[in-house]
Amino acid sequence: MAAIRSKDTKPELIVRHGLWKRGFRYRLNHKRLPGHPDLVLRKYRTCIFVNGCFWHGHHIQLPFDHLPDMIENSECCKIPKTNREFWVNKIRRNKERDKEEQKKLAAMGWHCITVWECELKPKMREETLKSIAFTLNRIWLQDHRVRTVLYPNQEEHSQLSVAAEPE
Repeated sequence: MAAIRSKDTKPELIVRHGLWKRGFRYRLNHKRLPGHPDLVLRKYRTCIFVNGCFWHGHHIQLPFDHLPDMIENSECCKIPKTNREFWVNKIRRNKERDKEEQKKLAAMGWHCITVWECELKPKMREETLKSIAFTLNRIWLQDHRVRTVLYPNQEEHSQLSVAAEPE
C-alpha cells in the first residue's frame, strides 16, 4: 500500500487539466480545510474531491455490523476476498470520514463536489468535465445574484411604457 499515492493521481490530473482548459483556477490540497480537498476554487467557494472508487466505496453497499457477509460489489470496484473484514471496515471508515468532512465544509460555507474515478473513463470524461463546469458556474451565479429591492411605488412605475416598447 506504500505505492498508493494520495496526490497527483491520474483521475485528479484529468480533472485538473480539464478545469484549467476551461478557465477555472484552483489551489491543490489545501491543508487548512477539513479533508484536504484535492482542488479548492476560492472564487466559487467550492472544494472538489477526486475519489478512487475502491478506496471510497463507490456503489458498494456495506454490510450492517450484525450481517457481515452481505456485501454487494459494484461494477467499478470489488471487495477483495482475502482479509475481507479488514477491507469492509476500512472502506466503511473512509465513507464515514468523507461524510463528516463534507458536513464540516458545508458548515463553513463551502460547496463540495465529488468526482468518482469511474466517471473519468474515456467514454464519460468530457460529459463529467462539462457537468463540473456547469455546476461551478451555477454556484457562482447563485452566490453573486443581485437581490432586487421592491420599493412601495414601484408598482405604479411598472404600468408606464418604455420608449422602446410599442403601446
